[in-house]
Amino acid sequence: MHGIAYWIEKRARITPTRIAVIAKDQALTYQQMNEQIQRLANYLRHELQVKKGDRIGILSQNSLEYVLLLFAIAKLGAIAVPFNIRLTPAELDYQFEDSGIRVLCAQPEFGATIELIKAKASVAHMIWLEPGELPWSQDGPSESSQHSRPEADDGSGDDPYIICYTSGTTGKPKGAVLTQENMFWNAVHNVAALDLTSEDCSIVLLPLFHIGGIGLFAFPTWLAGGRVVVAGKFDPDKAIQLIETHRVTIVMGVPAIHEAIRQSPLFATTSFDSVRWFYNGGAPCPMELIQNFQERGLPFGQGYGLTETSPTVFMIAKEDAKRKAGSIGKPVMFCEVRLISDDGKDVGQGEIGELLVKGPNVMKEYWNRPEETAKTIRDGWLYTGDLARFDEEGFAYIVGRRKEMIISGGENIYPLELEQVIGELDGVQEAAVVGVPDEKWGEVAKVFIVPKSGVVITEAHIKAHCEQRLAKYKIPKSFVFLTELPRNATGKIIKQALTRLKSDSITQ
Repeated sequence: MHGIAYWIEKRARITPTRIAVIAKDQALTYQQMNEQIQRLANYLRHELQVKKGDRIGILSQNSLEYVLLLFAIAKLGAIAVPFNIRLTPAELDYQFEDSGIRVLCAQPEFGATIELIKAKASVAHMIWLEPGELPWSQDGPSESSQHSRPEADDGSGDDPYIICYTSGTTGKPKGAVLTQENMFWNAVHNVAALDLTSEDCSIVLLPLFHIGGIGLFAFPTWLAGGRVVVAGKFDPDKAIQLIETHRVTIVMGVPAIHEAIRQSPLFATTSFDSVRWFYNGGAPCPMELIQNFQERGLPFGQGYGLTETSPTVFMIAKEDAKRKAGSIGKPVMFCEVRLISDDGKDVGQGEIGELLVKGPNVMKEYWNRPEETAKTIRDGWLYTGDLARFDEEGFAYIVGRRKEMIISGGENIYPLELEQVIGELDGVQEAAVVGVPDEKWGEVAKVFIVPKSGVVITEAHIKAHCEQRLAKYKIPKSFVFLTELPRNATGKIIKQALTRLKSDSITQ
């Protein structure tokens, strides 16, 4: 199978003058994009002696250079290692050492952080991503840059392509190794599910260090021959302006992004008439937020995926998005899924079970973690750790994380259900539920609530609402009010930190 850089090379032959990518004030056609990718690949190969399998780290905000690197690395059969720019030097030090990067490409703004990373000593080459001063784009190209293409070791489908580190909410992050073939099949899944064509324009609002920034929906759009707008650091007003200016058709985000867009003053005055899909992933979206978009006549749907699955597993069709609001839809074209009980048997319709995934988009392995790989992938099935159920029409709903399930007096309590019910209240910005030990019941639910700014909401009010919507055993036994919830570098709530919160850190 061809490597993913071939997509741009082939598009450069078919539609050379069509716009491929827009970043800041720069737009490149497919031909121009291909030429720059080739030039960069030649520089890496001949000037830095990058060879197949070498790891190349990237520490950068979203940018055109980031995109070019992702394809140039693929062309060489090297391995991209995108680093989360929000990590501390200590966290980056672990990932530098674990991945064994040979080259680091970084924006100058992260220079001070890099200086504090001990493992940088093992990096052979440093490339500063300074527009106008990029070593492969200077006037008077070096002799090596004049080669038409690398002579050998071009990337192919089964090559490890990218190491994406998981968020590590329960320990050291693991590096999910995705192949070029994984990325191809993810693109195919999204092209088919969204009916993507060369007329589509998607926008990258998620960070490119996240699998969602790459796979949803930049790479699928390029496979279809469309345009991709690469936004820089997320700003809701700027995002809305870019959507309108470039006539974006597909907008992907996580709940925090969609909420920020909804709260922007521009949301009410912008038509969004070019957008045919607002899509959510990363975490379940509150029903109120979904309804805010749908009430404006804006198509809004949800899907489900994981870093380990490149990422897409489920997507909801446009015609079902409103009547099945809250569902993640059905499995994408070439994915198989199962729901199993604790004893490994398939559960029936409507019953809750752990979600297993099999398909060509499932990762190759965890980097340097054979035991973790064997535990996660068994007989070809990826054990996700997520709990889900199917309704009578085959639509799936995520219920929560297996490890987070609370067993109270022999009854199962799913924190996500409680969080969604409490989130229905107007005065609640967000809520997180954890299980805490209880002498009588074994475990009970405890909820941490962040009220909306300027709103007073009481425990009695929340408890009364829960009593109307939940069985008695599900109602939280304690309520804590905070100004914010603890999050990791990718924005996910760290529930372990909530269970360790001291009373003096609590804001009532």
